[in-house]
Formats: sequence, structure tokens, C-alpha cells
Amino acid sequence: MYGRRYLRMHVKKSKQIAIAGLLAAVAAVLMILSSVVETSSIFFIAGASYMVGIVIREWGNRAGLGFWIASTIVNFIVAPNKFYCVTYLDMGLYILLSEILWEKIAESGYLTYRMSLLWLGKFAIFNLMFVPTVLFLQELIFLRFLETWQMLLVTLIGQVALVVYDNGYRYFQGAIWGRIRIKLMR
Repeated sequence: MYGRRYLRMHVKKSKQIAIAGLLAAVAAVLMILSSVVETSSIFFIAGASYMVGIVIREWGNRAGLGFWIASTIVNFIVAPNKFYCVTYLDMGLYILLSEILWEKIAESGYLTYRMSLLWLGKFAIFNLMFVPTVLFLQELIFLRFLETWQMLLVTLIGQVALVVYDNGYRYFQGAIWGRIRIKLMR
């Protein structure tokens, strides 16, 4: 009996590694597509970063962190546009940190305004990455320095983009990955 359980455990772990490898390959293909189809680059980068969330939700934060690091390295190697890889790195980090935040809020049973606290935390995570980028790398991103009103407009557009991105992520996890998971995780 001990031998069968031991064998079953290794088969499960091997399947987990194989599926994570497939997800990394999908992320790499989406990153390559983001460089080929420039008009949909953010869409493809967001789709690639959703793979980080799949690994986190299926196998935990440590596996998600390892996947995020490994897929970022792979994407830096295979993707033609390295600037998009930095965007993927940030989007994947946002998903990683927001999933950790969600887990911590879910564990604390005494909080009454969980969703408000979650969104406050998500905006904090996003703005800790986004605002310094807009302030210090504006010449690199926009090819010139921005005036104050333009920086405020870009920051406001970023907040709207965060809501769209996060809602897209939640839809992807619930509807799309929910259907694929049933077939893939048998």
C-alpha cells in the first residue's frame, strides 16, 4: 500500500509540473504574439500574466512565485520586445501580490468590509508600481517629459485600466479557466 501511495504522489507532482510547463509555454507564445500583433500587445501581455494566477490558485503562492520567476526569465529569452517583458513582470507581480492579499483577507474572519479592503489593497499595490514608473521613467515611456496635468491624467487612466485588468482576470479565472480546468486536471 505504501508503494502505491508514493507512486500516486509522484504522478500528481509530475502532472503538476507538466501543466505548469504548458502554462509557461502559453505565456511565452502570448508574449511573442504581443510583439507580432502590436495593436493587441496589452491584451496578450495580460493573458500571459493570467497564467501566474492560474498556478497560484491551483498550487499555492510558492508555486506561483516560482512560476512567475521562471516564466519571466523564459520570456526575456524568447520575446523579441524586452520592454513588454518588463510589463509582464509587473502584471505578474500584481497578480501574485493581489492573490496573497486576497488569501490574507480571507483568513482573517473578523473583517467586515473585506471587498473594500481588498480593492484598497489592490489599488495600493498597483500604485506602488505604477506611480514611480510614471514619475521617473516618463521620458522612456512617453519619449518626453509630461506636464503635471498630463501625469495626473495618465495616473487616472491607469486606475481605470487596473479595474478593467482585474475584472478581466476574475472573469478569466471563473469562466475560461474554470472550463479548461475540468478537462485538463482530470
